[in-house]
Amino acid sequence: MFDSIYTSTVTAGQFFMMAAAAIVTGFIYAWLMSFKVRSKKRFFIVVAIVPFVVASVITFVNGNIGAGVAIGGAFSLIRFRSAQGSADEIAAILIAMGSGIAFGMGYIAYGIVILLCMAVFFIVVSMLPIFEHKSMSQDRLLKITIPESLEYSGAFDDTFEHYLKHYENAGVKTTGMGSMFRLSFKIQMKDPSEEKAFIDELRTKNGNLEISILPYTEPQNQL
Repeated sequence: MFDSIYTSTVTAGQFFMMAAAAIVTGFIYAWLMSFKVRSKKRFFIVVAIVPFVVASVITFVNGNIGAGVAIGGAFSLIRFRSAQGSADEIAAILIAMGSGIAFGMGYIAYGIVILLCMAVFFIVVSMLPIFEHKSMSQDRLLKITIPESLEYSGAFDDTFEHYLKHYENAGVKTTGMGSMFRLSFKIQMKDPSEEKAFIDELRTKNGNLEISILPYTEPQNQL
């Protein structure tokens, strides 16, 4: 059952058997992952077909060094213009690629086990209360827009000391064609119920310009 279906020469029947197993299992895997990975529909379509695509490449390259070098060169020409995905999305793609290698070498049972078992493992681990730090869940991202004329260094320190348990400068950038600045801070409220009072006091200092408090994440650009 766990032996490779491929012989020295891959027949059409063997290839289509692998293709059917990879595609069907890939779509089941993508459906399971959709319960825990928050992304768009197109992402899950891609995840579903990745095992078959990788398996096809491995099948055709199998034992052919020249073809392997040519395909490697072709993939190196691809330019990825999209933003880096989340950790969940990267994990989903890596699992799909790992199973694709198994399918491509003819180990259909191993490919199915990798996809389905890892999907179930991912869902179960995501539901368990592990690797969670309560203090990190309290982090918020504060964005304050200020006029160009305001000297922002230390301008909000007294308000921060009164309302915040912790705050950290997360960067500054110009906005409004250089006529304003946008300050970003990683913060923790002493009392979340005082959020409105906190924002109202900040509004009196930034000229009633835009202020936002968002859940804090770690993307490449928080500004």
